[in-house]
Amino acid sequence: MGMIVKSTLGACALFLALPACAGEAPQAPAPRAANDADPALWMVRDADTTVYLFGTIHVLKPGLTWFDEAVKTAFDRSDEVVLELVMPDPAAMQALVMSQGIRADGPPLTEQIPADKRAAYAKAVTDLGLPANAFDRMRPWFAATNLSLLPLQKLGYDPANGPETVITAAAKAAGKPVSGLETAEQQIGYFAGLSEGAQVQFLTSTVDELPEAQATMTKMVGDWAAGNPGALAEQMNESLKDSPEVAKVLLTDRNARWAKWVEARMARPGTVFLAVGAGHLAGASSVLAVLSRDKVKVTRITY
Repeated sequence: MGMIVKSTLGACALFLALPACAGEAPQAPAPRAANDADPALWMVRDADTTVYLFGTIHVLKPGLTWFDEAVKTAFDRSDEVVLELVMPDPAAMQALVMSQGIRADGPPLTEQIPADKRAAYAKAVTDLGLPANAFDRMRPWFAATNLSLLPLQKLGYDPANGPETVITAAAKAAGKPVSGLETAEQQIGYFAGLSEGAQVQFLTSTVDELPEAQATMTKMVGDWAAGNPGALAEQMNESLKDSPEVAKVLLTDRNARWAKWVEARMARPGTVFLAVGAGHLAGASSVLAVLSRDKVKVTRITY
């Protein structure tokens, strides 16, 4: 899994929307045995306001029991839930992604890829059971996100098991309002607005690392389940040093905005359960790091 893919899987909820846009990949049976997971959880608190901060991985296999203990307690205590974004109607989301991810003209995608990467790219596509030209009209960012997510679906990872889906359903059942830090248009825009060079790098990096996708994802989920944000930071965020444009657009700038959102939210009473990609809560430029630099006390909840 490419350097950028590691970060986007833990940092951008756009991945939840892509299966309907890419066509269905065949899925292998997933193990059903329950496994206890204790992901990291933090809070910012003053006299009349509490914001819980919970990091997610947007696609998971079934069977991980993470929505319990301190995480469930924090959710139950909260008056409202805030996610990266609230998913719009699937048809509207698909139309939006297609409008930004598909080109009606211009050279086919294969011709935009460096010549020495084309054979590996074609193999990556056909290994999904798709024709080699299936992504020819896609912009590089859209092909890369499809090539990132569809192999994971084949391994049993599914947005339906992801924390955002579970938390949204629980909030609906409990009558808690759910809002988003960003809109779908904004998240699509982050990818679509990348320079062509950064998009092609995203795609070729994805292709290069696909053989390691299973091992990489297993480690990411393991670190997340063990509540080890330091390891997640090393794996997801540090790798972005080689792509400063993507790091700035997808992580650094957003982290700074979200930290300011938390600071502003502390001015109003209430209790908020804030769930964002785990990549935003790990590393030197994370939301937590920005809050700390702004002299906001962040406490990790031990459980």
